[in-house]
Amino acid sequence: MSQFSINILFVGASFLLYIGIAIWARAGSTKEFYVAGGGVGPVANGMATAADWMSAASFISMAGLISVGYVNSSFLMGWTGGYVLLAMLLAPYLRKFGKFTVPDFVGDRFYSKGARLVAIVALLLTSITYVIGQMSGAGVAFSRFLEVSNSAGIWIASTVVFFYAVLGGMKGITYTQVAQYVVLIVAYTIPAVFISLHLTGNPLPQLGMFGTHTESGMPLLQKLNEVVRELGFQDYTADVSNKLNMTLFTLSLMIGTAGLPHVIIRFFTVPKVSDARSSAGWALVFIALLYTTAPAVASMARLNLITTVYPNGVEQPALQYEERPQWVKTWEDTGLIKFEDKNADGRIQYYNPTADFSDRGWNGNELDINSDILVLANPEIANLPGWVIGLIAAGAIAAALSTAAGLLLAISSAISHDLIKTIINPNISEKSEMLAARISMAVAIVLATFLGLNPPGFAAQVVALAFGIAASSIFPVLMMGIFSKRINSKGAIAGMVTGLLFTVVYIFIYLGWFFIPGTNNLPNTPDNWLYGISPLSIGSVGAIINFIVAFAVSYATEEPPQEVQDLVESVRYPKGAGAAVAHH
Repeated sequence: MSQFSINILFVGASFLLYIGIAIWARAGSTKEFYVAGGGVGPVANGMATAADWMSAASFISMAGLISVGYVNSSFLMGWTGGYVLLAMLLAPYLRKFGKFTVPDFVGDRFYSKGARLVAIVALLLTSITYVIGQMSGAGVAFSRFLEVSNSAGIWIASTVVFFYAVLGGMKGITYTQVAQYVVLIVAYTIPAVFISLHLTGNPLPQLGMFGTHTESGMPLLQKLNEVVRELGFQDYTADVSNKLNMTLFTLSLMIGTAGLPHVIIRFFTVPKVSDARSSAGWALVFIALLYTTAPAVASMARLNLITTVYPNGVEQPALQYEERPQWVKTWEDTGLIKFEDKNADGRIQYYNPTADFSDRGWNGNELDINSDILVLANPEIANLPGWVIGLIAAGAIAAALSTAAGLLLAISSAISHDLIKTIINPNISEKSEMLAARISMAVAIVLATFLGLNPPGFAAQVVALAFGIAASSIFPVLMMGIFSKRINSKGAIAGMVTGLLFTVVYIFIYLGWFFIPGTNNLPNTPDNWLYGISPLSIGSVGAIINFIVAFAVSYATEEPPQEVQDLVESVRYPKGAGAAVAHH
């Protein structure tokens, strides 16, 4: 059987499974559409949450980012830390509040349609920008493994999501995500086990990374440091130079993750508050299986890649281009690997482009590799069986589709429930609301497809923008809504608007979207950043501004109504813990 046939078999079987689950678990009411009827068990919800949370960025991009240098482990720390923040500080309290969505909480807690509307705008901006990355990730996976164009891959992904998300709502999505988690975690760990065994003799990648490189007898990371150093790259384990920026970047990812609406909504699908806490713990276990494996995959894939180009060691002549392995030829077809013979010697010179290797007769780096391919190409680089390649194809697509479905549901519920039902037409019937939910879901899928096919100019930074928006607008208002009785509607609105505008303007300035007279458009370089703070990191500063403005405006204006203060106390403390709770 050809590799293409194997890929079709694995991916096709996974699609049939997802659509079959959606038909079995189709939503029959608005409660089932929005929160799966509130009857999902903690273990299943934990698994679905992990799949919802681990996007194409986690499956495809994170190991690629870490492979460039261990300094990029800030992605791992930020995303994982953010989930812990969400699980400990937000999820149980939001579940106790008992509302379907983030705008529902904001609108009721801050007794204001204006606050609800700002929260809807922030949610839509976050979800729509984030879903672009999921559609693009699905397009990359489809274009490679199913041998179709990137645009055709995006259309296929959209069609599959349309069937199980529009039909099943949250109920269908939840059980589909359970299946998708199983597919993606098996797909991620099996190649990692094979590669760890090959390089270190240890079947556990987490231990193999700190083990001995079998061929050289050196510690694996020491061997990797040696080979990248000889090619002009900084040591793989080198320290970061700008610690302030890295701290703010990690913080931005953390609070941005904790404010992601499609993850927050998952905690409304369980029957009780205690189940929300339990499912948060289970999700952390399921997430850890992939996140502790990612650094090992990154380091081993980088070493495998270099030894492919320099099979006799980096001091010896590089591989002849005509002798390149099949996996390089395959990925060249996708455009994610490019070769340019700059010194016309027929060999592949791969090294740091800023390094000077003219003494070797090299006129520049000749191999351009998109780091996103490392996880997907890992089985081929390591010469693993064809079924492993088919499995990772299904896993990559599952990671993209699971998060895309969660984001699309968040968009749908924001429009049908928070905007139409709560603000525009409170008297809408349940049947009409269900129709509005499905129509808005379909429109959201069409919009996500269009943006995936025609990504805006800031596509490379789109994930940073999504996390920046969530960090600067959603997370602070949820924290203040739960833990401060003094924040009123005026403060909440002022804080959200100020934090959101500051973050979006800062990111767009350095991407050339806004022109500032006399600057000739500020280049996106550390020398031009405000205090050396990258646009990727600015969401944390936007969050700080949100907190400051909200507290300043709230304390300068009237206190919230007493019943709202009592409500905040009832959410934070167990029933019977205070006199205020007695009213409720």
